[in-house]
Amino acid sequence: MSAINTSHILIVATDGFEQSELFDPRYAMIAAGAKVTLASPEAKPIQGMKHDEKGDTITPDITLDQVKIADYDGLILPGGVANPDTLRMNKMAVDIVAAFVESGKPVAAICHGPWLLVEADVVEGRTVTSWPSLRTDLENAGADVVDREVVVDGNLITSRKPEDIPAFVAAFKQAVSEADSLVA
Repeated sequence: MSAINTSHILIVATDGFEQSELFDPRYAMIAAGAKVTLASPEAKPIQGMKHDEKGDTITPDITLDQVKIADYDGLILPGGVANPDTLRMNKMAVDIVAAFVESGKPVAAICHGPWLLVEADVVEGRTVTSWPSLRTDLENAGADVVDREVVVDGNLITSRKPEDIPAFVAAFKQAVSEADSLVA
């Protein structure tokens, strides 16, 4: 029998991540007993942001080239403006997102994080939400965009902003638990 406490979660981020959107889900998953791995393009510490001011840094556990999709039960994509904007120009990051979505494993993107879903070409025909400035990009990529604190469409979980983190984390935990029970 599998549960969240036996899950292994991947977070992909780089400089410019919104601090609460990485740290809060990370801590919530660790508190639930999951193993959490942070991957980034480089092994150096990455800079968090508290809106438009510098926040804390965190050192990635691995680099993107070390990610093996089969090792993880779910993926979290924090927002922040610079983080997903930089990552969507990184082929490895985009390929990781596409592979996770294709695998059927839960993929959770918050705020500006859905930019990576657009770049990975995985939102066509899906219902999603995001920070307001991304909604046209999502619509142009074929998504049905709504304004709700959390949207679950199959294995995609999306939220709009830091205030949505509790609902975002709850939906992701439920998706990972349900996915684990299907494999058990």
